[in-house]
Amino acid sequence: MTTDSKGQVSGVSARLSDPGYQAFLALRTVFTVAPILFGLDKFTNLLTDWPQYLAPWIDDILPGTAQQGMYVVGVIEVVAGLAVAVAPRFGAWLVAAWLAGIIVNLLTLSGFYDIALRDFGLMVAAIALARLAVKYTGPARVSS
Repeated sequence: MTTDSKGQVSGVSARLSDPGYQAFLALRTVFTVAPILFGLDKFTNLLTDWPQYLAPWIDDILPGTAQQGMYVVGVIEVVAGLAVAVAPRFGAWLVAAWLAGIIVNLLTLSGFYDIALRDFGLMVAAIALARLAVKYTGPARVSS
């Protein structure tokens, strides 16, 4: 741990003790890991039978089966998670947009309104991550 001329903690320790940075790290971690894991599960259906969550009108406009549509969804989710890991200022907005699409899908599919509400909360958290990323991944500041 280092201190500056005023006796305040500086460098990495100061950043890690910043509650805003802690929130940024928590959200970045969750929005990296969760989309990747859920995306990979679209190929195995271990957590649930994912095609049941696809609204019939979307299934009707997609080529192939609902499960094949879930494969595409899985790839998009993995890419979104990786984007958050590499470029959270962009990736968080991608996740927020993706969640908005999921919400529309669920609101048009009777019986999944509770999941749509949960995903709305996740979308707001993704937007919060995008805003925090502006501060914590912005261009390096030169201190004088």
